[in-house]
Amino acid sequence: MSNTPSNTPSNFPADLTYTVEHEWLTDGSPATIGITWTAQDALGDIVYLELPAVGTQLTAGSVIGEVESTKSVSELFSPVSGTVVEINSAAVDSPELLNSDPYGAGWLIKVDVTEVGPVLSAQEYEAKVGF
Repeated sequence: MSNTPSNTPSNFPADLTYTVEHEWLTDGSPATIGITWTAQDALGDIVYLELPAVGTQLTAGSVIGEVESTKSVSELFSPVSGTVVEINSAAVDSPELLNSDPYGAGWLIKVDVTEVGPVLSAQEYEAKVGF
């Protein structure tokens, strides 16, 4: 698998917001949440994904699951407070979707948002990760 991003020159779609923990989210409610291209690239080949159940109450900044790759295990953090309304079962069944399409088919969860935690614009996130 190539580690070249599909949306070169930027790995960070401008219509999303980002966290310092390398999650992305859409505006509005429900918000869709996933991991960034940078996160999946650093992890390598993703082989396991654990997500919260539908109905789970989340608090911004809290651990909501984990992703395991051939290199390491990393925690996932919620960028929002709210209630999980949908999980991406396809990504749980085929975690490699996080590598092949982190901003599309590899999304993680959808949340009815009550509060958004600290987020960065695409430009701020890009500057933070050094691109």
